Amino acid sequence: MTFNFSIICRKHSLNVVAPSLAILSLLVSAFALASNETSPAIGLNLGWDNHYITEGRNNLTKGGIAWAAATAEHNDMVVFAVVGRADQVHYTEWNAGLEYALHFHDDVDATIGYQRLEFYGDERASDNEFFSSIAYKGIDWIIPAIHYTYATEASGYFVTVSLHNPWEINSQFTFTPYLSQGFDFGYSSEKHNGANHVQFGLEAEHQFNDNLALTAHISHSIALEDIKQQAQADGQLGSLDETYAGVYFSWGF
Repeated sequence: MTFNFSIICRKHSLNVVAPSLAILSLLVSAFALASNETSPAIGLNLGWDNHYITEGRNNLTKGGIAWAAATAEHNDMVVFAVVGRADQVHYTEWNAGLEYALHFHDDVDATIGYQRLEFYGDERASDNEFFSSIAYKGIDWIIPAIHYTYATEASGYFVTVSLHNPWEINSQFTFTPYLSQGFDFGYSSEKHNGANHVQFGLEAEHQFNDNLALTAHISHSIALEDIKQQAQADGQLGSLDETYAGVYFSWGF
């Protein structure tokens, strides 16, 4: 599962309706999946990023964000619910959705999905996102991928192309350098379409056993024309590049 988030910074005002619906949706879906011949695989994830960076932009005025996620997977379907809480400003985010795997070829991983996003902060907002991804795994040393997201509130879409180079150090530890570029078409900004940012970084995963893993990353984002023109229009000064890191624990049942 890939988390995709669209942010506006807001003052926190807790609303229990959307979180309750997200959890209820996950539980009902998991129960429905469990009623089949095989039980679904349940996953829990806890993590923290020192900054909340998406589409090359820092979505919080300061500090980082902690995440918790629950997933239920059965055959080709994954149902998920996610909550994020900023650690230094008043901001909470809830997401719930589903993702379905498509089978075109043994060397191709493809998915389509939908998620509902609810934002609580200085202002209240929500969004619907439809997303898809495709990755080619027929080359041993490199994995090219494309990810697409459409947001209904912005009536725009965002495309990311990426290259990942996984190195299996041993049976438990994997080290993956990556490079990606994002293209914005009315998703993050309205007045400019095209190159948004370039990002590169390192990802590492340690698999303690079949059910428990620790992952970490460090990433650097370089602003391109879309971000630069938006910053100029907003009167934003200083460097527009971003560096951030995070760590996550994953449990499977």
